[in-house]
Amino acid sequence: MICIKTKIPKEICQIDDELKAIYHSKDSICIWTFKTRIERNKFMDETCGMLKNERENYYELNYKI
Repeated sequence: MICIKTKIPKEICQIDDELKAIYHSKDSICIWTFKTRIERNKFMDETCGMLKNERENYYELNYKI
């Protein structure tokens, strides 16, 4: 296990883990949040293999309110 200490806003911590998708690269960590577990799982399935920018664009087009 690898742990990287950082300060996560309490608003993010309060969201159920099943409603979050987490992506990391060598220089960033992204956390996307969803209304339902089904949406989160669909996002994960549909963005499998995408790069960070592609995932960001996909989220913006399909999930961001």
